[in-house]
Amino acid sequence: MRAGRLLRLVLILQDGRRHTAVDLAEHLQVSTRTVLRDLESLSSAGVPVYATRGPHGGFQLLDTFQRSVQTVPPGLTGARGQLRRVRVRLAPAALQLALVDGKPEGWRPRPDPTPAPDRPEWIEGSFRFDSYDAAIRELLALGPDFEILLPTELRTIMVSIGRQLARQHRLPPNATVAPPDATRPGATALEPNTAANPN
Repeated sequence: MRAGRLLRLVLILQDGRRHTAVDLAEHLQVSTRTVLRDLESLSSAGVPVYATRGPHGGFQLLDTFQRSVQTVPPGLTGARGQLRRVRVRLAPAALQLALVDGKPEGWRPRPDPTPAPDRPEWIEGSFRFDSYDAAIRELLALGPDFEILLPTELRTIMVSIGRQLARQHRLPPNATVAPPDATRPGATALEPNTAANPN
C-alpha cells in the first residue's frame, strides 16, 4: 500500500506545480505527517524533491527528474476507494453511449464549463469510479472521443496508454487509410496501397 502511495505522490508532483503538504495529504487521503515522511523517503531514494518556504511555498520535483514506472503503477490498479470522481470532457455521442450502457456511472455535468476551443460541442463533467482500473477500462470503452481533465495522474497514465496503443497499431508500410465507410459512422478501412502494388 505504501509503495502505491509513493508512486501516486511522484505522479502528482510531476505536474510541475508546487504543492503544500496539506494539499498532498488531502489528495492522498492521509495525514500531513504521513506525507512529510513519504516526501523524506522519496528524497532518500534519490527522487529530487525540494521544498520552498514562505506563503507560496510547497514541494515540487526538479524539472530534470525522469521517471520510469509501469503504465498503471502497482497499488493503483485494483485499489478500491482511492478514486472518487474523474473530470472529463467528451463528445455528445460518447456521453450518450455512457448513459445508455450505464458505464461509466454517476455522470454529473460541470456548471459553467470552459469549452475546448477546438471542440466547442464537447461536454464537461465527471463520472464516479471506485478504482483506477475501472476508470481506465470504462473510459477506454467510450472510444477516442473523451479527454481526462482531472486527476492529473490518471491523465498521465492515459497519455502513456495512448502512446503504447499508437506504437502497437502502426500501419504496415504498404497500407493506406481509406475514407470513412458511409454505412458505419466513424469507421475507417485499411486498404492495400494500389499505387505501390498495382495487382
